[in-house]
Amino acid sequence: MAEVAVSMPRQASPELTIRAVVTGMLIGAILTPCNVYSGLKIGWTFNMSVAAGLIGFAFWTAAQKTFATPAYGLRENNINQTTASSAASIISAGLAAPIPALALLTGQTLTFPVLALWMFVVSVLGVVVAAGMRNQLLFRENLPFPSGVVTAETMREIHGGGEEAHARLRLLSITASISAMLKFVVSGFGVGQIGLPIKIAISPPVGAAAPTSVTAMNLGFALDPSLLMFGFGAISGIRIGVSALIGAVLGWGVLAPLALQNGWVAPGNSNPDVVWFGSIVEWLLWPGVALMVTASLTSFAISMLRMAVQRREKQPPDPRIVRAGTIDRRKLIPAFLIALVMCVAAQISIFGIGPLQAVIAVLLSYVLAIVSARVSGETGITPIGALGKITQLTFGAISPSNVTANLMTANVTGGAAGQCADLMHDLRTGQMIGATPGFQVIAQLFGVLTGSLVAAITYLALIPNPQAQLITAEWPAPAVAIWKAVAEVMSGGVDAMPPAAWPAIAIASATGVGLAIAERVTPQSLRRFIPSGSAIGLAFVIPAWNSISLFAGAFVTMLIARLYPRWAERRLIVVAAGLIVGESLAGVAGAMVSILW
Repeated sequence: MAEVAVSMPRQASPELTIRAVVTGMLIGAILTPCNVYSGLKIGWTFNMSVAAGLIGFAFWTAAQKTFATPAYGLRENNINQTTASSAASIISAGLAAPIPALALLTGQTLTFPVLALWMFVVSVLGVVVAAGMRNQLLFRENLPFPSGVVTAETMREIHGGGEEAHARLRLLSITASISAMLKFVVSGFGVGQIGLPIKIAISPPVGAAAPTSVTAMNLGFALDPSLLMFGFGAISGIRIGVSALIGAVLGWGVLAPLALQNGWVAPGNSNPDVVWFGSIVEWLLWPGVALMVTASLTSFAISMLRMAVQRREKQPPDPRIVRAGTIDRRKLIPAFLIALVMCVAAQISIFGIGPLQAVIAVLLSYVLAIVSARVSGETGITPIGALGKITQLTFGAISPSNVTANLMTANVTGGAAGQCADLMHDLRTGQMIGATPGFQVIAQLFGVLTGSLVAAITYLALIPNPQAQLITAEWPAPAVAIWKAVAEVMSGGVDAMPPAAWPAIAIASATGVGLAIAERVTPQSLRRFIPSGSAIGLAFVIPAWNSISLFAGAFVTMLIARLYPRWAERRLIVVAAGLIVGESLAGVAGAMVSILW
């Protein structure tokens, strides 16, 4: 399931039309408040690509029947979903974490025009990075980008004709309905994760305030009543599923008890059914991020080296890239320089960050956006918060007492990483349906503009008084709490790092480099047996039950593919897409209901 079909040949059909862009902007304006709300409430946001595609198709199909408007084609709908999803993903530009954290720590709040401009500027940087990385990640490395695959499969089903298409659409609808109903039941009845009946004995140092035993639930080893990550695992494949499971066992099953035993982290509530995620992840995120960063950058560096060798040998370009269309690389360097100048100017004028610090933040964000795209491409999860900590650590060393610089330079990283990953998933969708990538980049920019304006209005309306409203029972804002805590720690400089974090970072970095090199030098037939350093590192910074679900989806899919290969070839992607679509739409509906009532 990790291998994704190459693009369909492009046909002469409408694509970048005014109605497609305007539809995406309007749908994005409707869906963006849902992500602002859910981001501040629970720290999670939703990918809106499928929702936007379904809404756009339904509206224009009804308009065609009622008013005889022109048929709404697949590629037009792709422009619509690209625009709408980029608007909804604007939450990564700081609204769910660094911007509120800055208000809590310094009292600085941004007016509507300043807030909207800031989010637009940092998001444009991510769009430019994604445009430059498209050929590398989609063709040369063929990363799955699960959300993009789901969107492509869903839209091909709703736009397809014939009995086979109808059969696949029925299967998509059934699995989506099951997943959505489960989500509604779980949310409505307050059903939580089911902890595994395991206890881990630990031996704390004499006099240390550490528990003598830890339950599996305390560490997050539980069964999650959700099909979302199961569907992502089905698309990501068994290699990524096994890697995530290895990461969960190593991080939460070995390192977490070790950290508790040695007093490197404080235990949580003594209740055996309470998850200690918040306190433990503040230590685990350092080796986890180190693994993701070193594995991703090493793999990227090797790929670039191979490309350089191919150019010297004058090998012909990859025919898949030529067939699928390209983005004019001559425009990318000027575009990146423009984005750099915009980001630097915004940091200096809005937050008083020094010019050199601002430039460092943009260059670091460029690198970490690449990491974000690769991790998201393999697993479907974008580690914005974890990568932001790298920037916070960097500026904890450069300017330890400057809380504003610590938060807002990391905001640049988060905004760039989020939009880069979102566009890469959309570009995967476009590749699979034969869309023009340059048109999608334009659509993404319109979406970023829409999201910046709507999200700024929504945030200021919902949270007029951040210091009184946030990190309360009504607005828990978990991501805000984490960013605020790290900024407070980093205000003491790198010496404020958690105990034993530096040795863990060193070991994780060496492991990430080793795994990336092993993957690249191993013969293709054996490469699937090399674990993914990015997926292992990601498992350190997400709850263990997410990794268990990811593995379960990959494992079950592998078994079905071996037992029923012909059925699996035609249906498994559809089933996986349905599971993800159903829960995502249910989450969107729940967020909208919460806003309205």
